[in-house]
Amino acid sequence: MGASLLRLHFHDCFVNGCDASLLLDPSPTIDSEKNSRANQNSARGFEVIDAIKAEVDQICGRPVVSCADILAVAARDSVVALGGPSWQVQLGRRDSTTASRAQADTDLPSPFMDLPALINNFKNHGLNERDLVALSGAHTIGFAQCFTFRNRIYNATNIDPAFAVERRATCPLTGGNTNLAPLDLTPAHFDTAYFNNLVKQMGLLISDQALFSGGSTDDLVNTYKLYPQVFWYDFAQSMIKMGNIKPLTGDQGQIRANCRLVNY
Repeated sequence: MGASLLRLHFHDCFVNGCDASLLLDPSPTIDSEKNSRANQNSARGFEVIDAIKAEVDQICGRPVVSCADILAVAARDSVVALGGPSWQVQLGRRDSTTASRAQADTDLPSPFMDLPALINNFKNHGLNERDLVALSGAHTIGFAQCFTFRNRIYNATNIDPAFAVERRATCPLTGGNTNLAPLDLTPAHFDTAYFNNLVKQMGLLISDQALFSGGSTDDLVNTYKLYPQVFWYDFAQSMIKMGNIKPLTGDQGQIRANCRLVNY
């Protein structure tokens, strides 16, 4: 579940900040972000967060730790468990009382974006090009569904031909939308294989290969490929920076008793 838990934190922070809004189920007053284009039938790990929350609340004797903080810590621990770097997670976030599917549809980056669109998307969240490339390195773990990369493996010109043929075997031109393919060759290990793939034109998603396509981020991809320790450091720093996007603190928001429901 490591890649999925990391993705939950990312998809939470990019929509109105790191406030656990993604975890809220649909209700008469909540248009759940779980139903947005980027999350529907792909965001997962909610039951793991629920289990962590239950354990933490039991130890504390009451709801003291926010669901937003639990997401941030679970993301870090997932990376560590899969062989990646660690960082000190800043704590004290509180949970939102609202969610916005429309905002999620607008704010979450798409797997079909080109480099200028990606740079602009991250800039809108206070993140620069270095953050973009470092955080995209999260795609060194996990899988993607066929519909997210079908257009690339059948129509792209900046793709290794043998790689395209290999991916077509499990992602037909029609059907099989939910068939999975690994984002790099070692999907359960946090390493630099993702950047090796980009240099070989073996990025799975359009948004992956966009980072190494003759643009301003090419040098950084090469740096991360050659110097894993630089990627390790930058990824940790960018995760801290992302975790600081518009947190609710003080009297803002609430500490939810149930991550899926607003306290009433």
